[in-house]
Amino acid sequence: MNITTNFRKILKILFKYDDEARLNLFELFPSLKRFFLNRKNLLYVRSFGDIIFTLLIIFGIFGPQEADKNIVLFISWGVWWTSIVLSWFFAGRLWCGFCPFPGVGRIFQHLGLTLNLDIPPFLRRYCPYISVVLLAIIIYIEAVTDMKNWPAGTGYLLLSILLGATISGILFKGQAWCRHMCPMGKIIGSASTLSISEFRPDRTICKSCKSFSCKKGKDGIPGCPVYLGAYNVRNNLDCLVCGRCIGLCESNSPRINLRNPFVELIINKGRHLTCAYIIPFLMGSQIARFIQHQNYYGLLQTLFYGSNLLTFSVLLASGFFLFILISRVGSKLFGLTEDEVFGRFSPMIPVLVPLAFTGELVYRLEYFLSHLGDFLPTLGRQFGFSFDHLTFLIDENIIHLICIAILCIGGFAGSYVIYLFNKGDFQGIIKKTNYIILHLLIFSILAAYIITFSY
Repeated sequence: MNITTNFRKILKILFKYDDEARLNLFELFPSLKRFFLNRKNLLYVRSFGDIIFTLLIIFGIFGPQEADKNIVLFISWGVWWTSIVLSWFFAGRLWCGFCPFPGVGRIFQHLGLTLNLDIPPFLRRYCPYISVVLLAIIIYIEAVTDMKNWPAGTGYLLLSILLGATISGILFKGQAWCRHMCPMGKIIGSASTLSISEFRPDRTICKSCKSFSCKKGKDGIPGCPVYLGAYNVRNNLDCLVCGRCIGLCESNSPRINLRNPFVELIINKGRHLTCAYIIPFLMGSQIARFIQHQNYYGLLQTLFYGSNLLTFSVLLASGFFLFILISRVGSKLFGLTEDEVFGRFSPMIPVLVPLAFTGELVYRLEYFLSHLGDFLPTLGRQFGFSFDHLTFLIDENIIHLICIAILCIGGFAGSYVIYLFNKGDFQGIIKKTNYIILHLLIFSILAAYIITFSY
């Protein structure tokens, strides 16, 4: 009976919008809480990740440089990237809690080899712009160097991210890289606003707290690595879901909740600067990357002196500014973008988030499915074995249909966000004509995604 009741609760939360409905997963699955309380579990996961990424860097840089003889490419661009994107929807920023990139920096801090500086105010202020620039560099290099066919380039990219996180660990307190500068973290945080899970405190408990151990630490155990503390967590943007505060809290406040995936989008309304820039850039880059893989991309190159670098640069910049324009025009169609208490916000951003998520998933999933059948043969060729008889292909039409279906889900989800806004916080504010235009706008973007992905 309990199983049936819980299953019904889960379905109701996931498929019926209610901004108050939550299900405490620590109560439903006590083993989940025990996993976080046993800090050795996190150590094991991180150590495994450290070993895998060390091997990826070594085999990428020093292994065979033929794409069909090096598994680093498929693991990095197929398995790792696709898994991260999928985790956005189910686990929020949980990947960041296990991420191996800050590992070396943590070792330096543990040994006392750090300046332990506070983050300077200018860095706090401009970190959203810095992260967008770093994201642009990663996507730009990936595209113009054909990095998915360049093992050494992939290794150097992973090494450069590791270096950035390490230098930050040497200079600043905690995991400043993860909180402020990591481009992966900003993408994950922005997309995690669509997650079906959230890490939150029980605020009624936190109100009476005097120690704030979740942030400060206690008994020699350091507090929150991104200096939030559970009591400060109000969205999925910054918390790494590392679980450290679970063991530090004396009052059993932190928990992981199941929620409707649209709740945070509706509550935040695109208020945060990170989302306002990351989401348009991510979507613009997706259109640029879709076009780059089409046959007519060669014709576009002739307009820019045959230069792949220049052609993609123009597409990337154009896509970014186009979606910045769409986000601002769309927000104005809502009729309200500022509130005396809530401040300024951009309601078109939450409308775009589902397509940004599904667009990135489709881009990564298409590569994963297309190369899945050659994984074992590539592994064999890299280490001198013959597994060529194990090669298989997933039909291109099936991959295409799966990807189009996912994109359509993203488009209709964006339309549903418009509906929820009109039914709730913007009721009576959005003009009827504007309401129709907003729906036409999101479906026009969906059509652009499908066309650039397919043709």
